[in-house]
Amino acid sequence: MTIERHVRLFRNGANQAIRIPKEFELEGREAILRKEGDHLIIEPVTKKGLIDVLAELEDLEMEFPDVDERLPAAEDVTL
Repeated sequence: MTIERHVRLFRNGANQAIRIPKEFELEGREAILRKEGDHLIIEPVTKKGLIDVLAELEDLEMEFPDVDERLPAAEDVTL
């Protein structure tokens, strides 16, 4: 089922604007607006979680140095 609502366009300074009715509200504080032909499409910006970001990273091809080699042995450390 498609929900439609007639809205009026108005000016807000140099920008054309509309008020988004409550039943069309988007979550969050940001959206992406794009134009496809005569259609304007508004999509909420979804923030990726840390797991999603890490999954997109490419594997590193370098070897990491041994950072423990200059540390004293655990039994030599006093508190």
